Amino acid sequence: MIEALLAGRWIAVWRRNYLVWRKLAAASIAGNIIDPLFYLLGFGLGFSTMIPEVEGVRYIAFLAGGTICYTTMLAASFEALYSGFARMHVQRTWEGIMNAPVSLEDVVLAEWVWAASKSLLSGTAILLVAIALGLSQSWTMVLIVPLAFLIGLCFAGMGLVMTAIAKSYDFFTYWFTLVLTPQMLLCGVFFPLSGLPGWVQAIASALPLTHAIAIGRPLFLGQWPQDGLLHAAVLAAWGFAGFALALRLLRRRLLA
Repeated sequence: MIEALLAGRWIAVWRRNYLVWRKLAAASIAGNIIDPLFYLLGFGLGFSTMIPEVEGVRYIAFLAGGTICYTTMLAASFEALYSGFARMHVQRTWEGIMNAPVSLEDVVLAEWVWAASKSLLSGTAILLVAIALGLSQSWTMVLIVPLAFLIGLCFAGMGLVMTAIAKSYDFFTYWFTLVLTPQMLLCGVFFPLSGLPGWVQAIASALPLTHAIAIGRPLFLGQWPQDGLLHAAVLAAWGFAGFALALRLLRRRLLA
């Protein structure tokens, strides 16, 4: 990976994805943020009448910190799964690119970084909406932008593993239903983890979205996250492990 990163060939592949995406940029961003935005406004404004505060802050502000991380997770996953699979299997774009002096590692690295780049845009869009609603005015929220990229790398790496073994788009339903949706419900997006049973908290502590929210929510609320570097290291470990496994599986699938 280090060799491919330094060689820089992946940048041309990343740029190719960007140029294609730019033609439909508005629709793409809207598609990634509308669903989380409905959750933010629907739950935030609706439940705030019954739950004025959570952990000392307005409920909608509490929800916004988790929604930004959740949005980033979804955007990275959709890009690595559906768009990545289309370029690899349906359109055979990867095959065409590798006819040039570009390796599979360059292509997968570009896909990984591109998915994280798209998720950064989606997370930032939700952040700007939250700012427009007056939910945060602290300078620490600026640090959510690089955090969104890290979250994107984490979930894009895992998404590429699923892309490497998928036979059709239908396979991704299992990933969203069995992995991403439970994280949305168990990792503290909508309510504090402290209210869950101990065994559920133990499971949630092993899930990457929990670590993302442990950094993102305090930053959004103007606080410094406790054990922030540790949580960031966990996200990075998930991302790099996912990328390494995906690359190994894709070599076996495409080059064998």
